[in-house]
Amino acid sequence: MAGLQASEAVSGPFLEPPSLDATSQSQTAAVFDVAGLNLNDAANVLTPTGTRAYLDVSPVTVMPGGFPVLGAEGVYTNGRCKEQVSPRIGSRSRDSSSERSLGGGTTPCGIMKDGSKQRQSRKKTVSFSSMPSDRKMNSTAACMAFMMEGCEMKKVRSNSRMYNRYFVLDADMCWLRWEPSKKDSEKAKLEIKSIKEVRLGKKTPVLRSNGLSDQFPDECAFSIIYGENYESLDLVASTPDVVSTWVMGLRYLVSYGRHTVDAAEASQPSLRTSWIGSVFELADVAKQGHIELLRATQIIKGLNPGMKESRIELKFKELQKAKDEYGEDINADTFVEAYCELCTRPEVFFLMMQFSTNKEHLDSKDLMLFVEVEQGVEGVTEEMCHPIVQKFEPSKEGRERGCLSIDGFTHYLLSPECHIFDPQHKRVCQDMNQPLSHYYINSSHNASLLEDHFWGSSDISSYIRALRMGCRSLEMVVWDGPDCEPVVYVGSSVASQLAFCKVLDVVNQYAFESSEYPLILCLVVHCCVPQQRAMAQHMKKILGDKLYVEPPNPEEHYLPSPEKLKGRILLKGKRLPPNYPDSEGDVTDEEEGLEMSRRLVGADEKDNLNGIGCKRLRLYKELSDLVSLCKSVQFRDFETSKREQRHWEMCSFNEVDANRFANEFPEDFVGYNKRFLSRVYPTPMRIDASNMNPQDFWKCGCQIVAMNYQTPGLMMDLNLGWFRQNGNCGYVLRPAIMREEVSYFSANARDSLPGVSAQLLHIKVISGQNLPKPRGSAAKGDVVEPYIYVEIHGIPADCAEQRTKTVSQNGDNPIFDESFEFQINLPELAALRFVVLDDDYIGDEFIGQYTIPFECLQPGYRHVPLQSLTGEFLPNTTLFVHVAITNRRGGGKAHKRGLSVRKGRKTREYTSTKTTGIKVVDELFRASTQPLREATDLRENVQNAMVSFKELCGLAPAANMKQCIMTVSSWLLNSERSLRVAVDLSETYPTMEAQGPVPELLRKVLNAYDTMIQTSRTLIESADGVYAKLTQAQRAGLDFHEDLHRIGAKEGLKGRKLQKAMESYAWNITVLKGQADLLKHAKSEAVDTLRQIHCAALSCGLVKNGAAATATPPAPAHATAASSPASPLPSPLLPPPPSPHVLHLPRLAPLHTIPESEAANHDHSAAH
Repeated sequence: MAGLQASEAVSGPFLEPPSLDATSQSQTAAVFDVAGLNLNDAANVLTPTGTRAYLDVSPVTVMPGGFPVLGAEGVYTNGRCKEQVSPRIGSRSRDSSSERSLGGGTTPCGIMKDGSKQRQSRKKTVSFSSMPSDRKMNSTAACMAFMMEGCEMKKVRSNSRMYNRYFVLDADMCWLRWEPSKKDSEKAKLEIKSIKEVRLGKKTPVLRSNGLSDQFPDECAFSIIYGENYESLDLVASTPDVVSTWVMGLRYLVSYGRHTVDAAEASQPSLRTSWIGSVFELADVAKQGHIELLRATQIIKGLNPGMKESRIELKFKELQKAKDEYGEDINADTFVEAYCELCTRPEVFFLMMQFSTNKEHLDSKDLMLFVEVEQGVEGVTEEMCHPIVQKFEPSKEGRERGCLSIDGFTHYLLSPECHIFDPQHKRVCQDMNQPLSHYYINSSHNASLLEDHFWGSSDISSYIRALRMGCRSLEMVVWDGPDCEPVVYVGSSVASQLAFCKVLDVVNQYAFESSEYPLILCLVVHCCVPQQRAMAQHMKKILGDKLYVEPPNPEEHYLPSPEKLKGRILLKGKRLPPNYPDSEGDVTDEEEGLEMSRRLVGADEKDNLNGIGCKRLRLYKELSDLVSLCKSVQFRDFETSKREQRHWEMCSFNEVDANRFANEFPEDFVGYNKRFLSRVYPTPMRIDASNMNPQDFWKCGCQIVAMNYQTPGLMMDLNLGWFRQNGNCGYVLRPAIMREEVSYFSANARDSLPGVSAQLLHIKVISGQNLPKPRGSAAKGDVVEPYIYVEIHGIPADCAEQRTKTVSQNGDNPIFDESFEFQINLPELAALRFVVLDDDYIGDEFIGQYTIPFECLQPGYRHVPLQSLTGEFLPNTTLFVHVAITNRRGGGKAHKRGLSVRKGRKTREYTSTKTTGIKVVDELFRASTQPLREATDLRENVQNAMVSFKELCGLAPAANMKQCIMTVSSWLLNSERSLRVAVDLSETYPTMEAQGPVPELLRKVLNAYDTMIQTSRTLIESADGVYAKLTQAQRAGLDFHEDLHRIGAKEGLKGRKLQKAMESYAWNITVLKGQADLLKHAKSEAVDTLRQIHCAALSCGLVKNGAAATATPPAPAHATAASSPASPLPSPLLPPPPSPHVLHLPRLAPLHTIPESEAANHDHSAAH
C-alpha cells in the first residue's frame, strides 16, 4: 500500500490517513467481481456523483463506489440487563518504547516522562459476563418498541432525593407512565403532547444542584420539560444508551406523534432499504431471489471494509435461524435486514434524529443547520449543501430528492471534511517573517541510525525518511574514511559507514521536497584537516547555491526569517575568526562531539581524536567559512550570553543540563531563547536511542529539540503530532508570550498566565470504530475490550489526563459516551493525545493513538484517525468525538481539571500589577489599576450574562448563540398556547420582545437576553477607551526598558532585589498587553454574538413584523468607526469584516473562544 511507504510518499503514514489508491481500487473491483457485480454497471446504485462539496478540503477517502468507510453497529440494552464495567486505571504503559527521562525534572498531574501511568495499587478486575443483548436502535420504530417495553430509571426530586421507578410508554404512545409510586396510577403519568422539550444532560436547576452533581455522569441524565409552566421531570438512567433511546423516541413523538410512526411502517420503503435492495438485485444476476452467502458477505464487506467477514456471516446465520431459514442462500429481506443491523451506528443515528425534520433522513435545510450550528462553518446556505448530498448519498433517489440518508450522513461524518484536524493548518498558515529564533524547528538526532547507538546500523534511507516527514535540522557525525573520503556513522556501526558525499547527494535531492523553508545541517566533525578539505569541496560542489554562506550583519539583533531563507541550507558548526590569516586553526570542540567520542572510544584513546581530550579541534578554514548564521559556541551562563553572545551564535545543550536550567532558571532560559537558537540533544546515556520529552524544552522556548526518529513511542508521537501543523513545513511559530522582548513567562508555571486567556476544552468521547486486536497479543483470542486515555501535554499547569470506562468485548463499535473537561492555560503550546488500549488482566496492550496540536482542533462532531505504535494510520480505524472550546470565565484559579471543574466563582478576581521597588515606575503602573479593573468587569459582565441566558435555555456551556435562538424558537413551536416572541433586527442591538402573555420561564429567558444585550452594548461602546488607557500605560512603561537597570541601581537595588524588580517590570508589561488583547478579543466576540443572533433570527423566522430583515446585520457604531468620515483613524478593536464570497469563513465565534457557561450559584448581580 502506498500509504504505508514512508520513504515513497511525502504524506506518508505519519502525516495523513491513506486514501484509496489504484491498488485498493483494484482490490475493491475484485471484491465486486467475486460477488457477481460489475463495478461500472453498479455505479448508478453504489456511487454518488463526483461533485465536490462546498468545503475546499482534500479528496475524500473513497471506498467502493466512491464513498468513505462505514462503521459498524453498537449495542443497546435496557438498564436492567447490561452489566457495567467500572473504570479502572491500567497498570501498563501506554507507550511500548523504552523512553525514559534523565533530566530529573518534576512531572505534573501524574503523567510520567514517558507518558505511562504510574503503577496503581488498585487491582485489575475481570468480567466473565456474557455478551450483552443484541438490541439495535436503527429506526424510530425500534426506539418505540424499547420504550413500550420499559426500563428502570431514577426520578430526581427538587429536594435532591432520587427514587427508583419503572418507566414505560403506553401502547397508544400518548402517555408516559411510571411505577411504583405513592401517587394514584392516574397521576403517575405524563401526556406526550404536553411535552415542550427533552433536554440531554444536566440542564435543569434540579440536576445541576450541588447535592447531585457528582453522583452520576452527565451522559446518564435527561429532563422532560412539560406543561404551560415549563416544569421538569428529571431522570437518571443506568447507561447513556438508555438515555439516547428515550431522548430520541420522545423527541420524535413530540414532533410528529404516533401516527407518523404507523405511517412510516406501512408506507413505501425508506431511501436506505430501497438502495440496499437495489444492490441485492444487481447481485442477483440469475433473478432467483437469493444469492450465495459468500457473495452476500463480500458485498457488505466491500461496502464496509473495516468489518470482519466472520461477523457478517454470523449475523446472516442468526437472522436465518430466527426465521427458520437454513441453507447457504440469502434472500433479499435477510440481506437488507442484516445490512441495516450491521451498518447502523446508533450514535450517528441518534445525532441524525436531532436534526432530521422527518426523522428518516436529512434534507438540505436540516443539513445546513447541522453544518452551521454544530460544525461551526459559517456562510452556509441550502444550495451549498446540495453538493454534500451529491457526494456522499449512496442512493440515486436520495441524490435526486436532495436528501441524506443515515448511510450518506455516516459517509459525510467519516470524510476528511469532518476530520478533527483543521484543514487550514494543512498548509502554511503562520507568519513566516519572524526571526528564525521565534520558531520551533523539527529536528533529528543521529538521523543515519536505524536502531540504537551500539547495535544500530546506518542507512541512507533514514535521511530520506526524516526529510520527508518534515525534518528541518539534521545531524551528521563525520569521521575519517578510507581513501581520504570522509564517512558518516554513529556509535559502533563502523561496518555500515555512509560516504559523506552520498549523504550530501540525498540531502540535495530531498531537502526541499516536503518543505521549502531552510534546512540546518548540524556538523559534528571528527576528521583530520585533509578530510575536512574534502568535506568543504563536496559541500560546495553538491549543494552549490543552496548553501547559505553570506556573513551575518552585525548591525542586526535577530536572525533572518524562514521566509528570507527559503530554499537555503545552513551549516551549524565551529568557525574561525573572519580574518584568520592561516588556512587552519584550533577551536574548542563542541560538547556534543566530545561526549559522544569519549563514550565510543574510551578515555584511554581520547588523545587520538584531534585533541578531543583537551577539547581542542584543528579546523580547516575553508570548511569554517561555510558556517554563517549558526556558529557553535559553548554556553557559560545566561548573564555572559546576554552580554557577549551574538545573534548568529548558538549553543547546544545536553539534555541533563537543559533540564537543570529549565528547573532552576526557567525565566532566564525563556529570555535567552528569544534571541538565540538553542539545540537540545539526548544524553549519551541513552544508548538504546530512546527519546526525551520535547515538551520539557519547548516550554523553555528551545527551538531545536533533537529526536531519534528511528525510535517510535510517546515522545515521537508528540513531536510528529506537534509539527503536523503549519502545513508540516517543519517550522511552528512559538507562543507570543515567548517572543515578545519584554514579557514575563516562567517555564514551570502552574497556574493561569498573565495576559493569556485560559480555555476550557470539552471533549466527549462517543465511540470507536473497527479497533483491531493489538499486534502480537494472544490473550483473550480476538476479543477486544478497549478504553481510551485523553491526555493534554503542555506547560506543567496544563498537563492532565482522563480515561473512559472499559467497553466489554466490543472492538467493532464500542460506545463510550463520556465527557471530559480540561483547562488550557497556554493554548499555543498544548497538544491533545488520544490513546486506545486493550484492557487485559495480564497487561493492557496498545491499540492506537493520535496526537494533535490544540490550535488545530475543529469544533463539532469529528472523527479521529488512529495510528499504530510505529506511526502508520490504521485502516478504517477511528474514534468519534465531539469537541467544544470555551473561555474560562472569571480569570481565577480552577480547583480541578476534568469532569469536576468548577466553572464559577462567587467573588471576582482582578489581575493586578506588581511592585518593582522603583518609585517612578511603580507610580506609572499604579495608575493603570483602574483601567485593568474596568477591562475585567466589561469582559466578565458579558460572560456572566451569557451564562445566565444559556442556562435558562437549558444548553451546555459550549453552546453558541444560534443554538440558544433555535431553542427559544422550538419552545414557541411546541406550545399549545399562541406564544409570540419576535426579534427586532432594525436596531443595532437587536431586542427580543414578547407579544402578549408568556410563561414565567420564557419571561426569565427574555430578561436574561436583555441583560446580555445591554452588557454587550456596554462592552462594545466602552472598550476602545479602556483599551487606549491600557496601551498608553504599556507604552509609557516600555520607555523605561532601556534604562531600567540603571534606574534600579540608582535607587539602591542590587543583586536579587534588582533581578526581582526586573521580573516584576516584565510581569506588569505582560499584564497590560495581555489584558488589552483580551479586551480587544472580547469586543470582537460581542460583535460576532450580535451577528449570530441576527442570522439565527432570520433562519428561525423570529423577525419582528415590519423590521428590516436584511441579510447583513447592522454593525454597532463603535465597531465601524474605521469607515466613518469623522473617524480617520481605524478603531484598534475593529474585527475584520467577513467576506460574503468566501466559503472558508471564520467559525461561529473564533475557534476556542465560545463564551463559557457559569455555575448555577453565580451572583447574577455582577452582570449589571
